[in-house]
Amino acid sequence: MAGDPLSVVVTGGSNSSGIAVASAFAAAGHQVFTVGSDDARIKAAAAEAGDRVVPLVCDLSKLASVRELASKIRGSAERIDGVIHLVGGWRGAKGIEDQPDEDWDALEQSAITTLRNVSRVFYKDLEASPRGRFAMVSSTAVAAPTAGAATYAAAKAAAETWTLAVADGFRRDQAGNSGNTDEPTEQHSAAVVFVVKSLLDAAMRREHPERKFPGYTDVEELAAAAVGLFDKPAAELNGQRLLLAK
Repeated sequence: MAGDPLSVVVTGGSNSSGIAVASAFAAAGHQVFTVGSDDARIKAAAAEAGDRVVPLVCDLSKLASVRELASKIRGSAERIDGVIHLVGGWRGAKGIEDQPDEDWDALEQSAITTLRNVSRVFYKDLEASPRGRFAMVSSTAVAAPTAGAATYAAAKAAAETWTLAVADGFRRDQAGNSGNTDEPTEQHSAAVVFVVKSLLDAAMRREHPERKFPGYTDVEELAAAAVGLFDKPAAELNGQRLLLAK
């Protein structure tokens, strides 16, 4: 990866995908701030991910808490180059009629509100970075929703829409699209959506050695794709839905 070491924030850092992504960035020589809601879990995840990984605790559903998180990171890093948002969750039902409000409330908070808060608070940091990147993980269910997964697919669709709006913000603020045509800026920040059927990790393989997991994306593949975002031109990436499902 060309350029100086990066400072990257990984939200949802306690889960297997967060550990894989943090590990990949740390192995590439970058500073990582991994964020979770539970102190013990995020510290254990950071220890597993590597020496360059700093654990931080934050309730990402609270805007004030995310602002405090950003202040801490800005005090430790020269700049913030990337946010890889891995917070989500799954809720399913039998069909349309039995989609419970509790499931919508949970997914609205975990999949949508956390992303809104993180993208708003870190937007200026990423827009100012010479290689700013924002990424989220979505689902193939958005393009082909089922009745049973209606709540989940709708929440992911909303999160995708917000992320594509972030991409439009970068586009307008850079490459001369912000109205500053006298001094246009080359596009250097990008927001993207990774699309998967489902994520797979080593624990799942151990627990179900008989399964083939067709179409699943290994968390290590997701991690490599996240690191690879910084090797590609922002103008080519910005606003893209990148399919990782096989």
